[in-house]
Amino acid sequence: MESPLDHTTARALLDWQIELGATDAICDAPVDRYTLADKPKPKPRLAEPAQVSGAPKVDAVAEAKALATAAGDLAGLQAAMGRFEHCELKRGARNLVFSDGNPAARVMIIGEAPGREEDQQGKPFVGRAGQLLNKMLAAIDMGRAHEFSAQSVYITNVLPWRPPQNRDPKPEEIAMLVPFIQRHVELVAPDLIVLMGNISCQAALGKRGITRLRGQWAEAYGKPCLPMFHPAYLLRTPHAKREAWADLLDLQARLRGST
Repeated sequence: MESPLDHTTARALLDWQIELGATDAICDAPVDRYTLADKPKPKPRLAEPAQVSGAPKVDAVAEAKALATAAGDLAGLQAAMGRFEHCELKRGARNLVFSDGNPAARVMIIGEAPGREEDQQGKPFVGRAGQLLNKMLAAIDMGRAHEFSAQSVYITNVLPWRPPQNRDPKPEEIAMLVPFIQRHVELVAPDLIVLMGNISCQAALGKRGITRLRGQWAEAYGKPCLPMFHPAYLLRTPHAKREAWADLLDLQARLRGST
């Protein structure tokens, strides 16, 4: 007579059966599952309680406009954004990512939203995408570190707080933060704006589809705007760097033509 299986062997056989999909228990008698009664239908969900009569509904966009309009300089705008409590993204972010670069720059770059590195350091475009952006700008003799406004850039994002798992921002999140980016542009007063990625195009132009929009000059926030591929997209799609290089040359030519 064979000896019974030891615990380790029995457990290994059970794990093997589970991997094969045998997860239902074996009963003493066979079960005809075709004759089983249908599962009970879920109970209808109770309606949410109605809003208390007389309680005012908060207009997040209107409050954002009021805070942004009252900001007289960049420090005041950053403080106003810090006081804005209606964007849930703020709850899970470590830092408010405001800007980087030279505020006197002729070119303002508006990205989408902070990533993990940006959230940790409190500055936009400091991860791998930011390093690529630095190389792209250096190729046309520009950069955020240049002290001269003709060669420097000023960088910010549509959203100052990182979305969880780097998800795309929701339309309502974009809408409530647009007044801040509008005021940001007014205070910096650049000659040209670069819109990097779909989210910045959606906020500024009300359009998405960066492969169609890139390279086509438009106007937003009262300034000429050039949509471009986001550096993060270029890291995932290296063959698009040729189009990005063409857009950089176009930006350089536009700056030289407007001097």
